[in-house]
Amino acid sequence: MSEAKKYDRSYKEQSVKPALEIGVKQAGEELKIPYGTMYGWVQAAKNGDPDIDERTPENVMSPADEIRQLRSEVKRLNKENKRLQEERDFLNEAAAFFAASRGK
Repeated sequence: MSEAKKYDRSYKEQSVKPALEIGVKQAGEELKIPYGTMYGWVQAAKNGDPDIDERTPENVMSPADEIRQLRSEVKRLNKENKRLQEERDFLNEAAAFFAASRGK
């Protein structure tokens, strides 16, 4: 089994720029970087991760595990979104109440 190629941080950061402009697949092909590796760098950069992660056989998830994780994240975000909407609605009602009481 061949050893995973190592890229320095600067190279990763510079590689993400064209990937954001022309797409992960095309940039990876042009730079001869595997799609999964390039995709991982782009996602890490989008998430503001200071250490752009490299996908290796040790840290890559199976598609089923990744789907499970993403579904869990979507569920969590939907729940948080609902809570924030309820808080916003409450604050709007409170603001309207106080605005109406000031006018009297």
